[in-house]
This record gives sequence, structure tokens and C-alpha cells, in this order.
Amino acid sequence: MLHSHDHHSHHYAHSPIQQAASTPLSLNVAPAIQVLCALIMVLAIGVTPNGHWITGLIYGMGIAIVLFIRPVNLTKLAQRLAVESVFVIVAVIGLLFRDGEGVLWQWGGLKITVTGLVVLGSVMGKLWLSLLVMNLLTMTMPIPVLLQSLSILKIPPLLIAILASMHRYLELLIDEFMTMRRAAIARNLVAGKRWQRLVVGNMIGSLFIRTYDRGDRIHQAMLSRGYQGVIVNQTSVRLRRRDRLALLITILFVIFGQLAFYLV
Repeated sequence: MLHSHDHHSHHYAHSPIQQAASTPLSLNVAPAIQVLCALIMVLAIGVTPNGHWITGLIYGMGIAIVLFIRPVNLTKLAQRLAVESVFVIVAVIGLLFRDGEGVLWQWGGLKITVTGLVVLGSVMGKLWLSLLVMNLLTMTMPIPVLLQSLSILKIPPLLIAILASMHRYLELLIDEFMTMRRAAIARNLVAGKRWQRLVVGNMIGSLFIRTYDRGDRIHQAMLSRGYQGVIVNQTSVRLRRRDRLALLITILFVIFGQLAFYLV
């Protein structure tokens, strides 16, 4: 879900935290608090019991309000969700055929039940809402600010280092893959669909080997320059009134969403 923000890189004259806090995208809330609110929201969505449609609807309305407040390219957001949804559907489609009450369709050992539909719909809804929250966060916050905010929130340094490396070298890998693809096209190796699948498969394998080799050389170079696997964090968060208010609103909102199912 991490996407590069190269067009922001030349604006960091001051600390990334100070820079992000001064932009209209941050709603004058500290970036670390924004990340914390997003994590609380994702956690609340994840623990919502299956079949609590009212809770999901309330959380969806809250996310829609944030989308309305924060300037986001809806077309790009939809494209991201479309790509991510492919992996989501493949991962959870098996839930449709689980055992349960109310058999709607059966063919041999396969059957679709009301229970399976409820579980599949609930899991899909929770995954989409979570993806929406995280995409909204990454699209409105520069990646360096996001990584520093995770460091402030005491996220394990190894995880932050992995995310930082993914962000730094993802475009490099994409460019190298496109270079290999152009070379294959220039040699007329992808004329047919069968050859195209074969060539792309070989390119992916070759890219994996090149990535492993380059990653090892980069790691050795980083170690020679004193890298210890930890992002140095020289910025701390001073909670202002608006930060406390944003955190309080988020907590009250997720609690209300959980209780709404039992109150309606």
C-alpha cells in the first residue's frame, strides 16, 4: 500500500513533521496522531463481529466524511482499490463455501450457505474499509513523514526499515522491469500470448535474482556507512488541544460504532 511521493521530496526544507503539520492536508493535526487515529480505526473495523452491518455502515459514513474533507484524487483511489480488491477476493473467496445454516446451493461437496454469505460479506466489507483508511492515509501524507510518525509511535524499527526500503526501491524495480519488457518487445519476443506469458515469467524470475543481488550490495553499502537498521528519530510529539480532540473523537466514534448494533 506504500506509494512514492517524489513530487514532495524537494519541499522538505525543515523537519518532515513540521512540514506536514503546516500543510492543509494534515488538518492541523500532528501526523503521528493522524497515523494513530487511522490505526485505531482499522483495529475497530477488524474486531467488528461478522454480520454487524450497522457498525460497518457507520464506519463507512465516517470514512466518507474524511474523504470529503481531505482533497484526494478519487480516480486514483478507485484504481488502487480495484487492484487491491483482486488480491482480497482471491484470499477470501473460500469463505463462501464454508459449512453453516441455510443451504442456498449445493453441488457435490461444494455448497453455498447463508452463513457463508454473511461471513464473506462481513470480511470483504471490513477489508475494503481498512484498505480505504490506509489508502487515504498514504495518499495524503508523504511517505517520509509517515515513516517518522511510525517511529514516534514506537512501531518495531525492523518493520519501519522494511517499509522504508520498499518505498525507496519500488520504483527502481518497476523501471527495471519496464526496461526488460521494452527490450523483449524490441526483439519481437512477445508477439503471441503464449510467448508473452513465457517471457514475462522469465523476466519476473530474472528480476527476482537481480533484486536479491542488488539488495545485498545495497545492504553492505549501508552497513559500511554506519547503518544499524534503525531510523533515527529526533522529533517528539507535543500533544496540542486539536490533537487530543482528534484522538478523542476517533475513540468515541469507534466505540459508538460498536455499540450502535446493540442500540438499534
